[in-house]
Amino acid sequence: MIQQIQTEIEQLKRQLDVAVMAHSYQGQEILEVADAVGDSFQLSKQAQVCSQSRILLCGVYFMAETAKLLSPDKQVYLAHPGAVCPMAEQFTPEQIMAERAKHPGCKVVAYINTTAALKAVSDVCVTSSSAEQIVRNLDADEILFIPDCNLGSYVQSRVPEKKIYLLPGGCPVHASVEPEELSAARAQYPEAEILVHPECRKEITAGADFAGATSAIMQYAKQSDRKAFIIGTEISITEHLQVDCPDKRFYNLSKKLICPDMKLTTLMDVLHTLRDISGGQAQEILIPAQIQQAAQRSIEEMLRLGA
Repeated sequence: MIQQIQTEIEQLKRQLDVAVMAHSYQGQEILEVADAVGDSFQLSKQAQVCSQSRILLCGVYFMAETAKLLSPDKQVYLAHPGAVCPMAEQFTPEQIMAERAKHPGCKVVAYINTTAALKAVSDVCVTSSSAEQIVRNLDADEILFIPDCNLGSYVQSRVPEKKIYLLPGGCPVHASVEPEELSAARAQYPEAEILVHPECRKEITAGADFAGATSAIMQYAKQSDRKAFIIGTEISITEHLQVDCPDKRFYNLSKKLICPDMKLTTLMDVLHTLRDISGGQAQEILIPAQIQQAAQRSIEEMLRLGA
């Protein structure tokens, strides 16, 4: 049955000129019908250069918005309209502008995991893999880093010459990992290296063998000569690495590392959305022109500074 659904998806993709972009946290059956797989910003760049005129994003809402920001002339859809990111929507633009006013002269650095409206009131965007380099290159000594205090704290440890102001925000999934879980995993699998996402708390990143973006974690595990790894990010990455590297062992750092919003999207959601596109009933991602232009500037600055 899954193969039949995947076959119809492939047919509709060709008929409708649709490219399916799937975040790495999606299920294996969705990755198998995707035209591109990766982190959120990787997908947006793939959407920008692909030949298709329509993009179907399998992930959460801010990712579809970011794809639209980079490809304003393409039609962009989200496979499950209810899939959002709690971290991306933790603050309002008004709150960030008020915080900025407390620190005259600072620049606002927005994690890519934010809404278009937050990007629009920021000076530059960053990804988890480019944050350190961009903060270091940014022409400002004082920075308001939003929304993830854990990623911001990690960047502060790497760029101590800058003063970084943080807000109490972040990814509730990654932040749920406790130091006791890291110690227990290390004791249970002493032969394994621990690879974690910098959205985890600083006690976790400090105790791990490697901290990096999802794509960096996967690359590290694939290229390493080691044969066992404990994965400290969304548990789907453990599954994907098990499939990609059958000669290696991968274990979850915590069973709490499950993103409920990422798990909303199913293979049938992809099929239903394609059918809705065909029938003219799908909900297209649209961004007001003023927000689109301001948010695009923060992304352009990110590309200039080294993303």
